[in-house]
Amino acid sequence: DRIFTRVGASDDISTGQSTFMVEMKEVAYILENATHNSLIILDEIGRGTSTFDGLSIAQAVVEHICKHIHGKTLFATHYHELICLEESYSKLKNYTVAVKEKGKDVAFLRRIIRGGADRSYGIHVARLAGLPNSVLKRAEVILESLEDQSHDTSDLNNRVMGAQLNNVVKPVTKQVSDSSLGNLFTHSVVDSLLEIDVMSMTPIEALNKLYELQEEARKGGGK
Repeated sequence: DRIFTRVGASDDISTGQSTFMVEMKEVAYILENATHNSLIILDEIGRGTSTFDGLSIAQAVVEHICKHIHGKTLFATHYHELICLEESYSKLKNYTVAVKEKGKDVAFLRRIIRGGADRSYGIHVARLAGLPNSVLKRAEVILESLEDQSHDTSDLNNRVMGAQLNNVVKPVTKQVSDSSLGNLFTHSVVDSLLEIDVMSMTPIEALNKLYELQEEARKGGGK
C-alpha cells in the first residue's frame, strides 16, 4: 500500500531539531502508519545517540515491527548484536555483506549472503578511505583497550536476548530517600524548569540556564 523509508542523515537546526530528533520523528511516523501491506526500509536506526541507547531503540523497533506491523522490512544496522533476534522471530532473517579476511586485510566482496556478521569493520573501512597509518594504529590500540574493558560480544548478545525475553531492559537506579524527593520537588528549581521554553533556546542559552539551575540547587534550591 505504501513505501516508508528512513535513510540518510539530516537535521532541522533552525527549529532546534538534531539529526537524531529528525530520525526519531520519522521512525515514529513509520511505526504509526505502516501496515502489514507496507514496504519499510530502515537504515542505521539509533546511530545518533550512545551505543546502548541506540542498540536498545533499534531492537525495540525491530520487535515492534515483528509483533505488530508484520510489513516486509529491510532493516540495515551495524549493531551486529541484534542478529540473535532471528532465533526469536521465525520471519526475521539475517543477511550480511560477504568479506574475505587475511590477517588485518579485509576485502569486501560486494555480495549479500545469508547470515549475520559477528563483528564490525569500521577501522578497515577507514583504512580503505585513506586515513593516516598513525591514526589507524592508534584507533586499533583504543579499540583493543575498550574491548578489554567491556563485556565480550557473547555476553552482550545474551543481554540482548534477555531483554527480548523479558520485554524490558531494567535500568540501574540510584536509591533516593523520601525526604530527598520531597526537597527536590518543592524547591524553586523545579518551578524555574517548568517556566523554561526549551524549544526557543539556543544550545548556549540552554547550557547557561542549566548551569544557573545547578548552582541554585547546590545552594539549597533557592529557598
